[in-house]
Amino acid sequence: MSYIQFLGAAGTVTGSKHLINTSSDGDGKGGCQILVDCGMFQGPKQWRERNWQDTPIPAREIDAVILTHAHLDHCGWIPRLVKEGFRGPIYATPATIDLCGVVLTDSGHLQEEDAAFYNKKNKSKHNPALPLYTLEEAENALKYFQPVQFGETKQVSPEISFRFVHAAHILGSAMAEITLTVNGQTRRMLFTGDIGRMRDKNVAPGKVVHSGPQEDETADVLVMESTYGNRTHPKDDPRPELAKVITQTVQRGGSVVVPAFAVERTQKFVFMLKELMEAGQIPKVPVFCDSPMAIKAVQIFLKHTEEYSDETKNLISQYGSPLTWPGFSFASTAQESKTINDAHYPCIIISSSGMVTGGRILHHLAQRLPDPKNTVIFIGYQAQGTRGFIIKSGAPEVKIFGDMVPIRAQIAAIEQFSDHADPPELLEWLRTFKNKPTVTYLVHGEPAASSQLRDLMTKELGWDVQAAQWLQKANIS
Repeated sequence: MSYIQFLGAAGTVTGSKHLINTSSDGDGKGGCQILVDCGMFQGPKQWRERNWQDTPIPAREIDAVILTHAHLDHCGWIPRLVKEGFRGPIYATPATIDLCGVVLTDSGHLQEEDAAFYNKKNKSKHNPALPLYTLEEAENALKYFQPVQFGETKQVSPEISFRFVHAAHILGSAMAEITLTVNGQTRRMLFTGDIGRMRDKNVAPGKVVHSGPQEDETADVLVMESTYGNRTHPKDDPRPELAKVITQTVQRGGSVVVPAFAVERTQKFVFMLKELMEAGQIPKVPVFCDSPMAIKAVQIFLKHTEEYSDETKNLISQYGSPLTWPGFSFASTAQESKTINDAHYPCIIISSSGMVTGGRILHHLAQRLPDPKNTVIFIGYQAQGTRGFIIKSGAPEVKIFGDMVPIRAQIAAIEQFSDHADPPELLEWLRTFKNKPTVTYLVHGEPAASSQLRDLMTKELGWDVQAAQWLQKANIS
Protein backbone atom coordinates (compact mmCIF):
# COMPACT_ATOMS: atom_id res chain seq x y z
CA MET A 1 0.00 0.00 0.00
CA SER A 2 1.34 3.44 -0.93
CA TYR A 3 0.80 6.03 1.74
CA ILE A 4 1.66 9.47 3.12
CA GLN A 5 2.81 9.57 6.73
CA PHE A 6 2.73 12.90 8.56
CA LEU A 7 5.96 13.08 10.58
CA GLY A 8 5.58 16.74 11.49
CA ALA A 9 3.38 19.85 11.16
CA ALA A 10 0.36 17.79 12.20
CA GLY A 11 -1.36 19.47 15.14
CA THR A 12 1.25 22.23 15.08
CA VAL A 13 2.70 24.82 12.67
CA THR A 14 6.30 23.62 12.83
CA GLY A 15 8.41 20.61 11.93
CA SER A 16 6.98 20.02 8.44
CA LYS A 17 7.86 16.47 7.32
CA HIS A 18 5.62 14.37 5.07
CA LEU A 19 6.79 10.92 4.00
CA ILE A 20 5.60 9.31 0.77
CA ASN A 21 6.07 5.53 0.83
CA THR A 22 5.33 3.50 -2.31
CA SER A 23 5.73 0.13 -0.58
CA SER A 24 3.43 -2.65 -1.74
CA ASP A 25 4.60 -5.30 0.73
CA GLY A 26 2.71 -3.99 3.76
CA ASP A 27 5.70 -3.51 6.05
CA GLY A 28 6.74 -0.17 4.58
CA LYS A 29 10.26 -1.30 3.70
CA GLY A 30 9.86 -1.81 -0.02
CA GLY A 31 9.35 0.73 -2.77
CA CYS A 32 10.55 4.31 -2.66
CA GLN A 33 10.49 6.67 0.31
CA ILE A 34 10.41 10.42 -0.35
CA LEU A 35 10.30 13.13 2.31
CA VAL A 36 8.50 16.35 1.41
CA ASP A 37 10.09 19.04 3.60
CA CYS A 38 12.30 18.39 6.60
CA GLY A 39 11.57 21.13 9.13
CA MET A 40 12.59 21.84 12.68
CA PHE A 41 10.05 21.72 15.49
CA GLN A 42 9.66 24.94 17.49
CA GLY A 43 7.39 26.05 20.33
CA PRO A 44 6.31 23.89 23.29
CA LYS A 45 8.82 21.51 24.85
CA GLN A 46 6.85 18.45 23.76
CA TRP A 47 7.44 19.45 20.13
CA ARG A 48 11.02 20.72 20.50
CA GLU A 49 12.08 17.42 22.07
CA ARG A 50 11.13 15.67 18.83
CA ASN A 51 14.05 17.42 17.14
CA TRP A 52 16.30 15.13 19.18
CA GLN A 53 14.45 11.94 18.28
CA ASP A 54 15.33 9.73 15.33
CA THR A 55 12.88 9.72 12.45
CA PRO A 56 10.31 6.86 12.60
CA ILE A 57 11.82 5.83 9.27
CA PRO A 58 15.62 5.51 9.52
CA ALA A 59 17.23 8.43 7.71
CA ARG A 60 19.41 6.13 5.60
CA GLU A 61 16.26 4.48 4.18
CA ILE A 62 14.85 7.76 2.81
CA ASP A 63 15.64 8.04 -0.90
CA ALA A 64 15.19 11.78 -1.48
CA VAL A 65 13.87 15.04 -0.04
CA ILE A 66 11.68 17.48 -1.95
CA LEU A 67 11.94 20.88 -0.27
CA THR A 68 9.28 23.57 -0.77
CA HIS A 69 11.12 26.56 0.69
CA ALA A 70 13.84 27.86 2.99
CA HIS A 71 12.07 28.60 6.28
CA LEU A 72 13.49 26.70 9.27
CA ASP A 73 10.18 24.99 10.04
CA HIS A 74 10.42 23.39 6.59
CA CYS A 75 14.17 22.93 6.06
CA GLY A 76 15.82 23.30 9.49
CA TRP A 77 16.09 19.57 10.30
CA ILE A 78 17.97 18.66 7.10
CA PRO A 79 21.46 18.76 8.72
CA ARG A 80 20.21 16.42 11.43
CA LEU A 81 18.74 14.07 8.78
CA VAL A 82 22.14 13.94 7.07
CA LYS A 83 23.83 13.48 10.44
CA GLU A 84 21.63 10.41 10.99
CA GLY A 85 22.66 8.83 7.70
CA PHE A 86 20.61 10.32 4.84
CA ARG A 87 22.64 10.40 1.61
CA GLY A 88 20.07 11.04 -1.11
CA PRO A 89 19.39 14.14 -3.22
CA ILE A 90 17.58 17.18 -1.78
CA TYR A 91 15.58 18.84 -4.56
CA ALA A 92 14.78 22.56 -4.33
CA THR A 93 14.51 25.64 -6.53
CA PRO A 94 17.75 27.58 -7.14
CA ALA A 95 16.66 30.50 -4.93
CA THR A 96 15.70 28.09 -2.13
CA ILE A 97 19.13 26.45 -2.34
CA ASP A 98 20.82 29.85 -2.14
CA LEU A 99 18.75 30.77 0.92
CA CYS A 100 19.31 27.39 2.58
CA GLY A 101 23.03 28.02 2.27
CA VAL A 102 22.45 30.96 4.59
CA VAL A 103 19.59 29.70 6.77
CA LEU A 104 21.05 26.31 7.68
CA THR A 105 24.58 27.48 8.35
CA ASP A 106 23.25 30.35 10.45
CA SER A 107 21.08 27.89 12.36
CA GLY A 108 24.07 25.64 13.07
CA HIS A 109 26.17 28.61 14.16
CA LEU A 110 23.46 29.98 16.46
CA GLN A 111 22.89 26.60 18.05
CA GLU A 112 26.59 26.32 18.81
CA GLU A 113 26.55 29.89 20.13
CA ASP A 114 23.51 29.26 22.34
CA ALA A 115 24.94 25.99 23.68
CA ALA A 116 28.20 27.77 24.56
CA PHE A 117 26.26 30.55 26.32
CA TYR A 118 24.20 28.09 28.36
CA ASN A 119 27.33 26.20 29.34
CA LYS A 120 29.15 29.39 30.30
CA LYS A 121 26.24 30.58 32.44
CA ASN A 122 25.41 27.06 33.68
CA LYS A 123 21.77 27.63 32.71
CA SER A 124 21.02 24.30 31.04
CA LYS A 125 19.55 21.16 32.58
CA HIS A 126 21.92 19.22 30.33
CA ASN A 127 25.64 19.03 31.09
CA PRO A 128 26.99 19.93 28.72
CA ALA A 129 24.36 21.66 26.57
CA LEU A 130 24.75 20.49 22.97
CA PRO A 131 23.68 21.97 19.63
CA LEU A 132 21.19 19.98 17.56
CA TYR A 133 23.79 20.25 14.81
CA THR A 134 26.87 22.36 14.20
CA LEU A 135 27.85 24.88 11.54
CA GLU A 136 30.12 22.25 9.99
CA GLU A 137 27.30 19.71 9.88
CA ALA A 138 25.00 22.27 8.24
CA GLU A 139 27.65 23.02 5.61
CA ASN A 140 28.08 19.28 4.99
CA ALA A 141 24.34 18.91 4.33
CA LEU A 142 24.42 21.51 1.56
CA LYS A 143 26.33 19.21 -0.80
CA TYR A 144 23.24 17.03 -1.21
CA PHE A 145 21.10 19.83 -2.68
CA GLN A 146 20.19 19.64 -6.37
CA PRO A 147 18.47 22.53 -8.21
CA VAL A 148 15.17 22.02 -10.03
CA GLN A 149 13.68 24.91 -12.01
CA PHE A 150 10.02 25.88 -11.74
CA GLY A 151 7.99 23.83 -14.23
CA GLU A 152 10.76 21.26 -14.84
CA THR A 153 9.64 17.63 -14.45
CA LYS A 154 12.05 15.58 -12.33
CA GLN A 155 11.96 11.78 -12.24
CA VAL A 156 12.89 10.72 -8.70
CA SER A 157 12.25 6.99 -9.08
CA PRO A 158 10.47 4.74 -11.61
CA GLU A 159 7.17 5.43 -9.84
CA ILE A 160 7.56 9.05 -8.68
CA SER A 161 8.08 12.29 -10.58
CA PHE A 162 7.41 15.89 -9.57
CA ARG A 163 7.59 19.49 -10.62
CA PHE A 164 7.68 22.77 -8.73
CA VAL A 165 5.06 25.51 -9.25
CA HIS A 166 4.96 28.95 -7.64
CA ALA A 167 3.64 29.22 -4.09
CA ALA A 168 4.31 33.00 -3.84
CA HIS A 169 5.19 32.72 -0.14
CA ILE A 170 8.85 33.77 -0.03
CA LEU A 171 11.66 33.91 -2.56
CA GLY A 172 12.04 30.52 -4.21
CA SER A 173 8.97 29.06 -2.49
CA ALA A 174 7.20 26.30 -4.36
CA MET A 175 4.41 23.79 -4.25
CA ALA A 176 5.34 20.24 -5.23
CA GLU A 177 3.11 18.54 -7.79
CA ILE A 178 3.98 14.85 -7.32
CA THR A 179 2.85 12.10 -9.70
CA LEU A 180 2.79 8.52 -8.41
CA THR A 181 2.40 5.67 -10.89
CA VAL A 182 1.96 2.17 -9.46
CA ASN A 183 0.65 -0.90 -11.33
CA GLY A 184 -0.44 1.26 -14.23
CA GLN A 185 -2.48 3.59 -12.02
CA THR A 186 -1.56 7.26 -11.64
CA ARG A 187 -2.26 9.42 -8.60
CA ARG A 188 -1.47 13.11 -8.47
CA MET A 189 -0.58 14.76 -5.19
CA LEU A 190 -0.08 18.43 -4.43
CA PHE A 191 1.95 19.50 -1.39
CA THR A 192 1.46 23.23 -0.94
CA GLY A 193 4.26 24.01 1.52
CA ASP A 194 3.28 27.51 2.67
CA ILE A 195 0.82 29.40 0.47
CA GLY A 196 1.37 33.05 -0.38
CA ARG A 197 -1.38 35.60 -0.25
CA MET A 198 -3.87 36.51 -2.95
CA ARG A 199 -3.64 40.21 -2.30
CA ASP A 200 -2.84 43.68 -3.56
CA LYS A 201 -0.26 46.22 -2.42
CA ASN A 202 -2.83 48.66 -1.01
CA VAL A 203 -4.13 46.47 1.82
CA ALA A 204 -0.92 44.57 2.52
CA PRO A 205 2.09 46.36 1.08
CA GLY A 206 5.67 45.21 0.99
CA LYS A 207 5.47 41.81 -0.70
CA VAL A 208 8.82 40.93 -2.24
CA VAL A 209 7.74 38.17 -4.61
CA HIS A 210 4.75 38.24 -6.93
CA SER A 211 1.37 37.66 -5.31
CA GLY A 212 -0.92 34.70 -5.74
CA PRO A 213 -0.09 30.97 -5.88
CA GLN A 214 -0.32 28.86 -9.05
CA GLU A 215 -3.91 28.62 -10.26
CA ASP A 216 -5.85 25.93 -12.18
CA GLU A 217 -4.36 23.04 -10.19
CA THR A 218 -5.47 19.43 -10.36
CA ALA A 219 -4.83 16.88 -7.62
CA ASP A 220 -6.23 13.60 -6.34
CA VAL A 221 -4.67 14.20 -2.93
CA LEU A 222 -4.05 17.71 -1.57
CA VAL A 223 -1.79 18.30 1.45
CA MET A 224 -2.34 21.93 2.40
CA GLU A 225 -1.16 24.30 5.11
CA SER A 226 -3.71 25.80 7.53
CA THR A 227 -1.66 28.29 9.54
CA TYR A 228 -4.27 31.05 9.37
CA GLY A 229 -7.25 28.71 9.10
CA ASN A 230 -9.19 30.49 11.85
CA ARG A 231 -8.14 34.09 11.26
CA THR A 232 -8.65 36.70 8.58
CA HIS A 233 -5.94 39.23 7.89
CA PRO A 234 -6.77 42.91 8.43
CA LYS A 235 -7.49 44.67 5.16
CA ASP A 236 -6.37 48.17 6.11
CA ASP A 237 -2.98 49.66 5.24
CA PRO A 238 -0.56 48.85 8.12
CA ARG A 239 1.71 51.83 7.48
CA PRO A 240 -0.23 54.48 9.44
CA GLU A 241 -0.40 52.27 12.55
CA LEU A 242 3.27 51.32 12.20
CA ALA A 243 4.26 54.97 11.84
CA LYS A 244 2.19 55.90 14.91
CA VAL A 245 3.75 53.20 17.12
CA ILE A 246 7.31 54.04 16.06
CA THR A 247 6.84 57.80 16.42
CA GLN A 248 5.28 57.52 19.89
CA THR A 249 8.09 55.25 21.05
CA VAL A 250 10.78 57.62 19.82
CA GLN A 251 9.03 60.60 21.41
CA ARG A 252 9.15 58.99 24.84
CA GLY A 253 12.84 58.20 24.38
CA GLY A 254 12.43 54.47 23.77
CA SER A 255 13.59 52.01 21.17
CA VAL A 256 11.62 49.65 18.94
CA VAL A 257 12.55 45.95 18.89
CA VAL A 258 11.20 43.84 16.03
CA PRO A 259 11.56 40.03 16.04
CA ALA A 260 11.59 39.12 12.36
CA PHE A 261 12.45 36.20 10.17
CA ALA A 262 15.73 37.02 8.43
CA VAL A 263 14.47 35.64 5.12
CA GLU A 264 12.11 38.05 3.32
CA ARG A 265 10.33 39.47 6.39
CA THR A 266 13.36 41.56 7.39
CA GLN A 267 13.88 42.78 3.81
CA LYS A 268 10.22 43.70 3.48
CA PHE A 269 10.19 45.57 6.79
CA VAL A 270 13.43 47.43 6.05
CA PHE A 271 12.09 48.71 2.73
CA MET A 272 8.91 49.90 4.44
CA LEU A 273 10.92 51.77 7.09
CA LYS A 274 12.92 53.45 4.33
CA GLU A 275 9.74 54.56 2.57
CA LEU A 276 8.23 55.93 5.79
CA MET A 277 11.41 57.82 6.68
CA GLU A 278 11.79 59.34 3.22
CA ALA A 279 8.13 60.42 3.33
CA GLY A 280 8.67 62.08 6.72
CA GLN A 281 6.13 59.81 8.42
CA ILE A 282 8.58 58.45 11.02
CA PRO A 283 11.74 59.97 12.53
CA LYS A 284 15.07 59.09 10.91
CA VAL A 285 16.49 57.12 13.82
CA PRO A 286 19.25 54.50 13.45
CA VAL A 287 18.07 51.11 12.21
CA PHE A 288 20.05 48.04 13.25
CA CYS A 289 19.54 44.72 11.47
CA ASP A 290 21.20 42.29 13.84
CA SER A 291 21.49 39.19 11.71
CA PRO A 292 24.42 37.94 9.64
CA MET A 293 21.83 35.95 7.74
CA ALA A 294 19.88 39.09 6.83
CA ILE A 295 22.96 40.54 5.11
CA LYS A 296 23.42 37.44 2.98
CA ALA A 297 19.67 37.19 2.36
CA VAL A 298 19.65 40.76 0.99
CA GLN A 299 22.41 39.79 -1.44
CA ILE A 300 20.44 36.72 -2.53
CA PHE A 301 17.30 38.81 -3.07
CA LEU A 302 19.23 41.24 -5.23
CA LYS A 303 20.42 38.26 -7.30
CA HIS A 304 17.01 36.70 -7.99
CA THR A 305 15.29 39.54 -9.82
CA GLU A 306 13.10 37.05 -11.71
CA GLU A 307 10.78 36.74 -8.70
CA TYR A 308 10.35 40.42 -7.82
CA SER A 309 6.97 42.04 -7.55
CA ASP A 310 6.61 45.34 -9.41
CA GLU A 311 6.67 47.09 -6.04
CA THR A 312 10.05 45.56 -5.16
CA LYS A 313 11.50 46.45 -8.57
CA ASN A 314 10.47 50.08 -8.07
CA LEU A 315 11.89 50.25 -4.55
CA ILE A 316 15.27 48.84 -5.55
CA SER A 317 15.36 51.12 -8.58
CA GLN A 318 14.66 54.12 -6.34
CA TYR A 319 16.77 53.34 -3.28
CA GLY A 320 19.29 50.67 -4.29
CA SER A 321 20.59 48.03 -1.91
CA PRO A 322 19.63 48.39 1.78
CA LEU A 323 23.24 47.52 2.64
CA THR A 324 24.28 50.97 1.40
CA TRP A 325 21.59 53.14 3.03
CA PRO A 326 22.80 55.83 5.47
CA GLY A 327 21.53 55.17 9.00
CA PHE A 328 20.94 51.44 8.36
CA SER A 329 23.49 49.11 9.95
CA PHE A 330 23.77 45.35 9.48
CA ALA A 331 25.56 43.53 12.29
CA SER A 332 27.49 40.48 11.16
CA THR A 333 29.75 39.73 14.12
CA ALA A 334 28.92 39.01 17.75
CA GLN A 335 30.83 42.12 18.76
CA GLU A 336 28.76 44.31 16.43
CA SER A 337 25.64 42.77 17.97
CA LYS A 338 26.85 43.59 21.48
CA THR A 339 27.53 47.18 20.41
CA ILE A 340 23.82 47.62 19.63
CA ASN A 341 23.08 47.03 23.31
CA ASP A 342 25.22 50.07 24.10
CA ALA A 343 22.85 52.28 22.08
CA HIS A 344 20.98 54.16 24.81
CA TYR A 345 19.15 56.40 22.37
CA PRO A 346 16.01 55.81 20.28
CA CYS A 347 16.60 53.30 17.53
CA ILE A 348 14.94 50.41 15.70
CA ILE A 349 16.38 46.91 16.17
CA ILE A 350 15.35 44.11 13.80
CA SER A 351 16.63 40.67 14.71
CA SER A 352 15.80 37.00 14.37
CA SER A 353 14.34 34.61 15.18
CA GLY A 354 10.86 35.77 14.25
CA MET A 355 9.14 33.71 16.96
CA VAL A 356 11.86 34.47 19.55
CA THR A 357 12.86 30.80 19.77
CA GLY A 358 16.58 31.57 19.66
CA GLY A 359 19.19 33.82 18.11
CA ARG A 360 20.33 37.36 18.86
CA ILE A 361 16.83 38.72 19.42
CA LEU A 362 16.96 37.07 22.85
CA HIS A 363 19.75 39.36 24.00
CA HIS A 364 17.95 42.50 22.81
CA LEU A 365 14.67 41.52 24.45
CA ALA A 366 16.37 40.55 27.71
CA GLN A 367 17.83 44.06 27.83
CA ARG A 368 14.86 46.11 26.61
CA LEU A 369 11.69 44.28 27.71
CA PRO A 370 11.89 45.61 31.29
CA ASP A 371 11.80 49.28 30.17
CA PRO A 372 8.28 50.72 29.57
CA LYS A 373 9.70 53.35 27.18
CA ASN A 374 10.46 50.64 24.63
CA THR A 375 8.11 48.85 22.24
CA VAL A 376 8.23 45.34 20.82
CA ILE A 377 6.45 45.01 17.46
CA PHE A 378 5.50 41.58 16.19
CA ILE A 379 5.17 41.34 12.41
CA GLY A 380 4.81 37.58 12.04
CA TYR A 381 2.93 34.53 13.26
CA GLN A 382 3.72 33.41 16.81
CA ALA A 383 3.24 29.68 17.34
CA GLN A 384 1.79 28.53 20.66
CA GLY A 385 4.45 27.88 23.26
CA THR A 386 7.10 30.11 21.69
CA ARG A 387 8.52 33.08 23.60
CA GLY A 388 6.98 35.32 20.95
CA PHE A 389 3.54 33.89 21.71
CA ILE A 390 4.09 34.38 25.46
CA ILE A 391 5.22 38.00 25.08
CA LYS A 392 2.46 38.86 22.61
CA SER A 393 -0.25 37.29 24.79
CA GLY A 394 0.28 39.81 27.60
CA ALA A 395 2.26 37.68 30.06
CA PRO A 396 3.98 39.63 32.88
CA GLU A 397 7.33 37.89 32.31
CA VAL A 398 9.13 35.47 30.02
CA LYS A 399 12.07 33.12 30.50
CA ILE A 400 15.17 34.06 28.51
CA PHE A 401 18.49 32.27 29.02
CA GLY A 402 17.11 30.62 32.15
CA ASP A 403 16.09 33.89 33.84
CA MET A 404 12.60 35.37 34.18
CA VAL A 405 12.56 38.76 32.43
CA PRO A 406 9.76 41.21 33.35
CA ILE A 407 7.70 42.47 30.41
CA ARG A 408 7.14 46.19 30.92
CA ALA A 409 7.74 47.37 27.35
CA GLN A 410 4.76 48.21 25.13
CA ILE A 411 3.68 45.30 22.91
CA ALA A 412 2.22 45.81 19.44
CA ALA A 413 1.33 43.49 16.55
CA ILE A 414 1.00 44.41 12.89
CA GLU A 415 -0.76 41.43 11.34
CA GLN A 416 -0.73 42.51 7.69
CA PHE A 417 2.86 41.36 7.16
CA SER A 418 1.93 37.69 7.10
CA ASP A 419 2.91 35.76 3.99
CA HIS A 420 0.35 33.01 4.69
CA ALA A 421 -2.99 33.09 2.88
CA ASP A 422 -6.05 33.43 5.12
CA PRO A 423 -9.37 31.55 4.62
CA PRO A 424 -10.96 33.92 2.06
CA GLU A 425 -7.70 33.95 0.08
CA LEU A 426 -7.40 30.16 0.30
CA LEU A 427 -10.96 29.70 -0.95
CA GLU A 428 -10.29 32.10 -3.82
CA TRP A 429 -7.34 29.92 -4.83
CA LEU A 430 -9.06 26.57 -4.27
CA ARG A 431 -11.98 27.57 -6.47
CA THR A 432 -9.55 27.74 -9.42
CA PHE A 433 -8.87 23.97 -9.19
CA LYS A 434 -9.78 22.04 -12.34
CA ASN A 435 -11.07 19.09 -10.34
CA LYS A 436 -12.08 18.34 -6.76
CA PRO A 437 -9.42 16.35 -4.88
CA THR A 438 -10.52 12.96 -3.59
CA VAL A 439 -9.25 14.01 -0.17
CA THR A 440 -7.52 17.02 1.37
CA TYR A 441 -5.28 16.78 4.43
CA LEU A 442 -4.69 19.95 6.42
CA VAL A 443 -1.25 20.34 7.98
CA HIS A 444 0.91 23.12 9.42
CA GLY A 445 -1.76 24.58 11.68
CA GLU A 446 -2.77 24.62 15.32
CA PRO A 447 -5.76 22.28 15.97
CA ALA A 448 -8.26 25.15 16.20
CA ALA A 449 -7.07 26.61 12.89
CA SER A 450 -7.10 23.30 11.04
CA SER A 451 -10.53 22.26 12.30
CA GLN A 452 -12.14 25.61 11.47
CA LEU A 453 -10.66 25.65 7.98
CA ARG A 454 -11.77 22.03 7.49
CA ASP A 455 -15.35 22.96 8.34
CA LEU A 456 -15.25 26.01 6.07
CA MET A 457 -13.91 24.05 3.09
CA THR A 458 -16.44 21.29 3.61
CA LYS A 459 -19.29 23.80 3.72
CA GLU A 460 -18.16 26.11 0.90
CA LEU A 461 -16.57 23.60 -1.49
CA GLY A 462 -18.15 20.28 -0.58
CA TRP A 463 -14.70 18.65 -0.37
CA ASP A 464 -13.59 15.73 1.81
CA VAL A 465 -11.21 17.52 4.20
CA GLN A 466 -9.36 16.03 7.16
CA ALA A 467 -6.97 17.47 9.71
CA ALA A 468 -3.81 15.35 9.60
CA GLN A 469 -2.66 13.67 12.80
CA TRP A 470 0.95 13.18 13.83
CA LEU A 471 2.32 9.82 12.53
CA GLN A 472 -0.96 9.12 10.71
CA LYS A 473 -0.62 7.03 7.55
CA ALA A 474 -2.97 8.08 4.73
CA ASN A 475 -3.54 5.58 1.93
CA ILE A 476 -2.85 7.01 -1.54
CA SER A 477 -3.03 3.77 -3.57
